[in-house]
Amino acid sequence: MTDVRDPRELRRRRDEIRHELAAIGDLRPGSLVERFRRCGRANCHCARDGDPGHGPSWSLTRAVEGRTVTRVIPAGAVEITRAQIAEHRRFRALASELVEVGDDLADAMLPRRGVGGSEPAGDEKGGSARPSRRRSPPR
Repeated sequence: MTDVRDPRELRRRRDEIRHELAAIGDLRPGSLVERFRRCGRANCHCARDGDPGHGPSWSLTRAVEGRTVTRVIPAGAVEITRAQIAEHRRFRALASELVEVGDDLADAMLPRRGVGGSEPAGDEKGGSARPSRRRSPPR
């Protein structure tokens, strides 16, 4: 970030985020989907026009190693699953904010130009001498 904030305030916020992360409850990633289906029997109520079909049935969908995985959620566990999904979203938001605050704090602790050190704070363009090595295999 370009906005330099007070290091004391940044440390205070960092500690607040850590405290909130320690209080995270059960969590699970994914999206909860309500589904209605048709059974295919001609004389069933679901075959009539305007009938929503059988259901609702609930499923939790998420990506695992690049693939979509779906799990059936019992109707009695829908509210618990919603709370777990909300907690996962809260966890991700807090983790992202912790990284941002940590980055701002690191920037705030760097010596300013002309004050303290002879090295500039790294704002010039130029880049590294050679590109970094690829650490993970290509997809």
